Amino acid sequence: MRKILLAGNWKMHGSKAMVSALLEGLLAAPRRETPDMVVFPPFPYLAQAQSLLAGSPIAWGAQTLSPEAQGAHTGEVSASMLLDLGCRYVLVGHSERRTLYGENDADVAARYAAALAAGLEPILCVGETLQEREEERTEAVVERQLEAVLDRCGVEGFERGAVAYEPVWAIGTGRTATPDQAQAVHAFIRGKVAYRNDIIAGQLRILYGGSVNGSNAADLFAREDIDGGLVGGASLKAEDFLAIRDAVT
Repeated sequence: MRKILLAGNWKMHGSKAMVSALLEGLLAAPRRETPDMVVFPPFPYLAQAQSLLAGSPIAWGAQTLSPEAQGAHTGEVSASMLLDLGCRYVLVGHSERRTLYGENDADVAARYAAALAAGLEPILCVGETLQEREEERTEAVVERQLEAVLDRCGVEGFERGAVAYEPVWAIGTGRTATPDQAQAVHAFIRGKVAYRNDIIAGQLRILYGGSVNGSNAADLFAREDIDGGLVGGASLKAEDFLAIRDAVT
């Protein structure tokens, strides 16, 4: 049985005081056996997260990484650097990386491959814009994004990774895909992986990302193919993130 994973993507939010308050708030809460939890601070706060979370059940990771191992790549951060800071996970291909910073499917696949090669657990983000959904191209877009990684890394690349379906039209807008809408896309993703290997597909965690909160989490995560959430705004306050955790335990 797949264990629920709650991933908190802080995006470009934070300060040393905020990181301390948030993580200490999470650590002070009564522990739960499930779900798994991971936070994704901005790069400057990864060392602080490592210091506060080491030895706890909460993991930490980075919001992206360079596809290059080292070298003259000013401003970039490599997989080995993330490992040096105790990261277990890394987000790859978040919609904001694709739309704001021009990462295409090949770029995302290269980053996913670099994460795997280093021993990190990448979470591949896929999803459609509002226009693409209205044009009934959701499955075509998601398939294209998924196949780029499958072709580069093989289906075995999902033995130690996850997928996050994030409808771009529901990120930070307050709009959320209905449980039926989300489940349909999650089932589609699992089916595409199962076409290559049904055992890996059955073990693959597929997260939903798009305005997840304590009110809608239980309904979303009760669906057969929704294995947790990639949480944005609601992960910036301990009480809000814990409300999601408590809704599914």
